[in-house]
Amino acid sequence: MTSELILLVDDEPNIIQLASLYLNREGYRVEAASDGPAALQSIARLQPALMVLDVMLPGMDGFEICRRLRAAGSNLPIIMVTARDDDIDKILGLELGADDYLTKPFNPRELVARVKAVLRRGGGQAVPESTQPLLRLGDVEIDPPRREVRARGRLVDLRTQEFEVLLVLARHAGLVLTREKLLELAWGYDFAGQTRTVDVHIGQLRRKLAGSAVSIETLTGVGYKLVIA
Repeated sequence: MTSELILLVDDEPNIIQLASLYLNREGYRVEAASDGPAALQSIARLQPALMVLDVMLPGMDGFEICRRLRAAGSNLPIIMVTARDDDIDKILGLELGADDYLTKPFNPRELVARVKAVLRRGGGQAVPESTQPLLRLGDVEIDPPRREVRARGRLVDLRTQEFEVLLVLARHAGLVLTREKLLELAWGYDFAGQTRTVDVHIGQLRRKLAGSAVSIETLTGVGYKLVIA
């Protein structure tokens, strides 16, 4: 049974209480913070495995916390929570470096599922290297065991979910994958129609792979495919 520490950052005690209950049932340890400065202090002190981060917080909002962590080089997995079912909040959170997002009110079972999925994508399961060979696509090399990508010999700095999306596209190079199929294969479970997150990650991958032999084409109304020049 897992014992990873999850940091819940929210100023609503009832949400902290309910989320803690469900996470504890799954074997996770839980700590909480109710404002931005306390969240940053808790991260430094506790070194959690993952943070569930509300956007609207006293002292410092969730976007600023995420921005500071990523600017400092932290790879702490972050699930952002927004009270508005608004694409702009979700897109901004993803672009700042969040790994996933939820909209309030959320089902605590869905929170647990997403925590498990994000931690699993972070490399929790050991897979023998022989089953994940090096992928060479033009001048791009993808090393699944080491979770490293090099383009023209240069190491490409990819976040966990960006790597997963690229790996799925690479394993289906030349084939068109719908957004729904990418969500299924790269996120590992049903994202219930939240396909906008795929577009954000594709945009980030295009920027980071610019100038290489690999490109990601959009087929309007269908999906994406990886092509090699």
